[in-house]
Amino acid sequence: MKDEKRTLPGLTERLRLDKWLWAARFYKTRSLAADDIDKGRIQVNELVAKPSRELKAGDRVDIRNGALTRTVIVLALSTVRGPAPQAQQLYEETPESIQRRANFQAQRQLASEPADAIEQGRPTKRDRRQLADWQRWSASVDE
Repeated sequence: MKDEKRTLPGLTERLRLDKWLWAARFYKTRSLAADDIDKGRIQVNELVAKPSRELKAGDRVDIRNGALTRTVIVLALSTVRGPAPQAQQLYEETPESIQRRANFQAQRQLASEPADAIEQGRPTKRDRRQLADWQRWSASVDE
């Protein structure tokens, strides 16, 4: 069995926000992280941040993804993007954030599926041709 408390590779004291978000596996690339930071979706210590903002251990990072906001506390800074178990050692999600995510997931499960309203499915080729004929004739009648 592997020891999960091994030291993380690439540990450092200070690190850019976009690089940390990438290393912690919140984003697939640094440029995607920088784009969301520029759009104001990421806050550090409740302040709007820039991609070049330096993080320190103990900082609070709010990550807004759609209607859901995750709040994490930075535990460590690593310049290396490792596997998911190592990335999860870089931060700790707050209990309030975990509760919000659970409530959001429960609401989504109770909501109706939009596709259930469609009874007949997609139009067939014949249906599409018929619709096109109706649109063509209705346009000429209005003139």
